[in-house]
Amino acid sequence: MRTALMIEARGLVKSFRATQALDGFDLAVPAGTTMCLLGPNGAGKTTAVRVLSTLLRPDAGWARVAGHDVVAEAGAVRQRIGLSGQYASVDDCLTGRANLVMIGRLSRLTRREADRRAASLLAALDLEPAADRAVRTYSGGMRRRLDLAASLLGRPSVLFLDEPTTGLDPQSRLTLWGIIAELVGAGTTLLLTTQYLDEADRLADRICVIDGGRVTAEGSPAELKTRVGTSRLRLTLPATASLTQAAEKISGYAAGPPRRLAGHHGLDIPVVPRPGLAAEIVRVLDAAGIEIDDIAVRQPSLDEVFASLTGQVAA
Repeated sequence: MRTALMIEARGLVKSFRATQALDGFDLAVPAGTTMCLLGPNGAGKTTAVRVLSTLLRPDAGWARVAGHDVVAEAGAVRQRIGLSGQYASVDDCLTGRANLVMIGRLSRLTRREADRRAASLLAALDLEPAADRAVRTYSGGMRRRLDLAASLLGRPSVLFLDEPTTGLDPQSRLTLWGIIAELVGAGTTLLLTTQYLDEADRLADRICVIDGGRVTAEGSPAELKTRVGTSRLRLTLPATASLTQAAEKISGYAAGPPRRLAGHHGLDIPVVPRPGLAAEIVRVLDAAGIEIDDIAVRQPSLDEVFASLTGQVAA
């Protein structure tokens, strides 16, 4: 049975004077999954999020979120979504608890419900010890978690996170990754933009690559890696072995020129992956009297996929 789509867009167009931010943008996100938007700076990621979250009206095309049109039924969409942007939207002068209660009241929760939801989210996001301190005393990671809590006050069925971990230290990023994974595991549908390819690889069920305001590729991280077409053979040899001779013996397996391994006596060679490839190369080198310390075949990284699809390194 086909899974219902919680986010759907067709042919979205949005311009800012001479700048074409979206140019026929399409998207389909099934319920309870995480879709990550990847693209270079200026590709249209944030504009897409703002259109889908009703903050911008498209010039052309249409989109539905949780079954509601983002233009004709903007109010219904807002009741079903949460949004956390690139910068925390909380008030520095208020406490963490006061921020959440205020946002809850603005979201038309009763005072009692706003208090209860604020307390629950502060505990869930490990902010309870700092709940009654002014937000200006919070670290960057704490502010991000508080902003995420604010976006969850209304129990949204769809959550938009626009570069939620930008500027955070590694430990804070890992903490937020865990929180995001729990939300999706509980049934939330997530649309995420990020500048960190490891984040997309870790969190996304599917990735949508945007370039020039339109989708250039879409698939799971594994599917996108397969599209690059080549993997990397990492071959480490004893210091006395000839790299030139080894490269010549296995040249028939190479899909491109080899390069020396940084910091090791060995080779890094592009290859077309297939079952038994490493074992076959070991036999060829053994027959030539060339010893091997280590051999491994790895998939292309998401960085390599991104560069292949967009011609750029990740922003």
